[in-house]
Amino acid sequence: MTEQEQLVEDLKKVVCSAAAAAKEFVGTGEKEAGDQAAVDAMRSAFEQAHMDAVVRVGEGEKDEAPMLYVGEKLGNGEGPKLDIAVDPVEGTALMAEGKPNAIAVVAATDQGAFWDAGSAYYMNKIVVGETAKGAIDITKSVSENLKSIAEASGKKVEELVVYVLDKPRHIELRKQIEDCGATVDLHAEGDVIGSVLALLPDSDVDALMGIGGAPEAVITAAAVLALGGDMQGQLAPQQEEERTGLLAEGANIDRVLMLKDLVKSDWAVFAAAGVTSGELLEGPMESTGDETLVEYLTIGPESGQVENDFYPLLTD
Repeated sequence: MTEQEQLVEDLKKVVCSAAAAAKEFVGTGEKEAGDQAAVDAMRSAFEQAHMDAVVRVGEGEKDEAPMLYVGEKLGNGEGPKLDIAVDPVEGTALMAEGKPNAIAVVAATDQGAFWDAGSAYYMNKIVVGETAKGAIDITKSVSENLKSIAEASGKKVEELVVYVLDKPRHIELRKQIEDCGATVDLHAEGDVIGSVLALLPDSDVDALMGIGGAPEAVITAAAVLALGGDMQGQLAPQQEEERTGLLAEGANIDRVLMLKDLVKSDWAVFAAAGVTSGELLEGPMESTGDETLVEYLTIGPESGQVENDFYPLLTD
């Protein structure tokens, strides 16, 4: 087994372990406890992973959840030197409420290659699949982008489906998309899963637009790189505290971040596992008395390399 094949196997186990641990809290209303269980399961799985890795993008600072912190060392200290970006449960509220589309996600690339989010919590993004690569420009209007995406995809604008988070900040975005005749696919949470749906050629989603998590943008970028799609972003601070922190760090808030800025490497691996059943993945299910099957999706490290299957985990 090559180092990259081993990496994919290790990341499968990491996300599937997290998803299985979080399953116990689906529908219980215990958001923080479910996130903590997923974090603990991820840490445990990483201990056996053949890598010398560091967390470049952690989770939890935004909502004061338990976290795998930025700078934390992961792996057995042997093997490839890697950057890791994690979100043990994307959609903690979805998990707690038993709603669809909660997933466990992790991404990896060369050490030092992932963008450092710093104080950035929010980012405006456009994500498209390979057919629309080169057709987006986040500095242009929604109408101009949709026309360009449609032309590149061989569709009419009216045939496009755009994934948007159902947030008050997106009222105007939704109106602009609908005024163009395209369909808005609204979701309470999950801009990583929305981005992946935009990337997959057999999905109904053509693009993701709007303001979501800045750390999640790095995880998304790994999938975009590995599937040959396209992505642009701009920092979009939602509170004065975030803006002040970014300016103190010397960040250029108006800068357009391209895919190459978010992942400074020619390869990346993205892995996700279902916590609750949804559009992308099924939630964990019992196979036998001592085994749980967890559906996973891996993308990369080679361009276009996708694997979707069930991972058997022995239960305690």
